[in-house]
Amino acid sequence: MACIDYYLGTISPYCYLAGKKLEEIADRHDAKITYKPVDLLQLFDRTGGIRPADRHVSRMEYRTQELLRWADHLRVPFNIKPAHWPVNMAPSSYAVIAAQQEGGGDLGGLVHGFTRAVWAEERDISDDSVIRELLEAHGFDPALADKGLLAGAETYGRNLEEAVTAGAFGAPFYVVRETGQRFWGQDRLDFLDRHLASL
Repeated sequence: MACIDYYLGTISPYCYLAGKKLEEIADRHDAKITYKPVDLLQLFDRTGGIRPADRHVSRMEYRTQELLRWADHLRVPFNIKPAHWPVNMAPSSYAVIAAQQEGGGDLGGLVHGFTRAVWAEERDISDDSVIRELLEAHGFDPALADKGLLAGAETYGRNLEEAVTAGAFGAPFYVVRETGQRFWGQDRLDFLDRHLASL
């Protein structure tokens, strides 16, 4: 069984645009996904990236065009200027970490639920009530929002270190453990699919 480390940001527009295609690919190839939320801003700092607020206007204008093109191509709702972006990624990331440790629900759905909440639903995913509602909607105990905060913080920090070591520098970023093959961006999922088919 192949193992995919999925480095993600709960406020990443490209993680939102990825939808649940990763889960579909993993199911098709009987692969296991380990979800690894990371602080994207720190990941940019650590790997030579530039935070969105500091990017040149031409890069941000192109980003806007590209995001809207992808949303139209995928036929998904998308607000290019969401009411709650950027927000603190830590609380939602801790919830994903706690849900993964707890098991029993739809973890891929929870991750997508957080990104969809930002980019299509105008919701604040740093808000405790939103986190609880999304946990419950995807089959998890909403009390996970309060449980294991220390462990969540430790795992969140460790995920950042692992991302840097693995060669990740953005999100979504997928690493196949067995081969070390890396795939950056939702537009590389077809290549991940083909790679898994070759194993």
